[in-house]
Amino acid sequence: MSDRVTPPMHALPDGEAELALVVRLPWEDVARLGQEAGRLAAQMQRPVTLDEAVSHRLRSARVAAHARPGTTEAVAASGASVASLPRVNGTA
Repeated sequence: MSDRVTPPMHALPDGEAELALVVRLPWEDVARLGQEAGRLAAQMQRPVTLDEAVSHRLRSARVAAHARPGTTEAVAASGASVASLPRVNGTA
């Protein structure tokens, strides 16, 4: 009974929160995430994990969506769209 369980969500020192999820994805979606990580790594000139690529994509979509409330054009203009995010299949 001494096993430590990671809480599903915890606060980070920079004011953000981290949420741990288990998501089942088809290999095609994993490949798209890999491509996104590759683009981000080239841009940042350092290695990037799939987790970081997903977080970056979600943040980009959120910032673009807040740029013009009520429209989807801002999200589309940023290159981040719901279609570009991986599909979530099954249960988490």
